[in-house]
Amino acid sequence: MAVIAVAGGPGAPGATTAALALLLAWPLESGRRVLLVEADPDGGAVLAGALEGRVDAVYGLRNLAVADRRGLLAETIWEQLIDLSPEGTAERLLLPGLTDPTQAPGLAYTWEPLVDLLHGLEPQGYDVIVDLGRSGATGVSAVLARRADVVAVTVRTTLRGLSSARPRLAALAEDLATAGTGVDALGLLLVAEGPYSGPEVAREFGLPVLGLLPHATRTARVLSDGGDITDRRFIRSELMRTARSAADEVQLLVRRRRQRLAPTVAPVPAQLTAAARTGTPAQPPTAVHAQPPVPTPQAAAPTAYRPVEGEQPSYTPPQPVGPVITTGPVAPLAGLAPQPAAPAPFPGHVQPQPQPPYGPQAGYVAYDQQGGSTPYDQQVGAPYGQQPGYVRPEPEDDGRYPLQQPAVTPDQAHPNGPQPYNPGEVLRAR
Repeated sequence: MAVIAVAGGPGAPGATTAALALLLAWPLESGRRVLLVEADPDGGAVLAGALEGRVDAVYGLRNLAVADRRGLLAETIWEQLIDLSPEGTAERLLLPGLTDPTQAPGLAYTWEPLVDLLHGLEPQGYDVIVDLGRSGATGVSAVLARRADVVAVTVRTTLRGLSSARPRLAALAEDLATAGTGVDALGLLLVAEGPYSGPEVAREFGLPVLGLLPHATRTARVLSDGGDITDRRFIRSELMRTARSAADEVQLLVRRRRQRLAPTVAPVPAQLTAAARTGTPAQPPTAVHAQPPVPTPQAAAPTAYRPVEGEQPSYTPPQPVGPVITTGPVAPLAGLAPQPAAPAPFPGHVQPQPQPPYGPQAGYVAYDQQGGSTPYDQQVGAPYGQQPGYVRPEPEDDGRYPLQQPAVTPDQAHPNGPQPYNPGEVLRAR
């Protein structure tokens, strides 16, 4: 039906949360779909927020810059979409945003072809919601707001929120009046956090209020930080009810603007009407010959954007392409479940087992204080200097050189005098 731009401002008024609420609450007729495009130059937030990081950040807006340079923008966009439909019917789709603000300069020449492509989706049954974030309505990406059918600015009804929104609304209204589709495309999407009511804000700014969303932090956290969007309590929450009302108001504004922007039908001269009744040909006046054929109301194709007379288009809109969701390798994320499986928890820290100095290889024995030996696999080895002793390799006995135990006794004479050590301790010292 239209291209709807949702803009924010300083203080995080909740533009992305409001755009997600509109996506899930957007009324869809049979065969129609709705697409949310994260076009915030500061980066997207849905992958790490509503999807809780369960989808790899390898798809999205950042891949369209290279595709546009190669002339493959219309084909590549379908490979970047994620299905957010609670039923998995591919009716509510997401084009993820940038993962790094430094990627935004690469899209400087892609914004205009992208908005042409988004407008070209309407005949195929798509409505588009564009999340402009804090700074998407200004700079090189301002064409997204200028070419939108409706620009909804999220504002918190606090003194700080209204004060910070005033200069931005004034600049945006001037930009739409001079380079866009008109200031009547601008509307307010209020978040009822402060004491000011909707009529007061509308009267102060001179703009219509398209929706008044409640300041429900618990419900909004499902959209901003993740949660179960299929929960009945979430679907019936006040936030989603008001989002559905806001979606209806947005669609109503689109229809009104298109009726105003549609070309008017010239009245049929009375001579032609009389000739049609009598069946006799009548020569119309000369002025009628000079006029082009009068279009019928059914043939009139109202559009939200009309270029200035004499202006040469800088970009040729791409030809319509096939359906967005297909099966096979063309769309890697086609049919993705709305709530992907939660990742496995982080493994606990495993304490490393102490290893002996020489390793627990077979053939090593541990000697105790009494001189006896125990195979390593029958006791816990200890590092050198700890009880019961240290570990050393046991010499191999091939039968040719039998080992003999020392025959020194405590009372045996010694060349240097009596032996001061225990025979077992002498054996360990070796």
